[in-house]
Amino acid sequence: MIIKRMHEMGIRSEHAYMAGIASIGLSVFTWVTSLKAEPGPQADLARADRWGIFVGEWAPTFFGLGLALSHYEQQEGTLTTSVRDLWVEKKEQERPTA
Repeated sequence: MIIKRMHEMGIRSEHAYMAGIASIGLSVFTWVTSLKAEPGPQADLARADRWGIFVGEWAPTFFGLGLALSHYEQQEGTLTTSVRDLWVEKKEQERPTA
């Protein structure tokens, strides 16, 4: 039900996969940023690790959502359609016909 609702809102499997990849990059970024927040011998490696792990745990969730959306798209028959094609089709439907 949630996957169907997400699909109806326009969220596609590609979006979830990109969010997962971005989450991995953000995990490394937060780890480095947190590590550099306290320079010198006072640097708290444990805190930096916790931030990196916290953000890094989002990636499997996004990839799981991507798989669920992909499965739904396969059942619906929209998996082979590109997101751009869907966007153009939606814009054409919204245009007023004269």
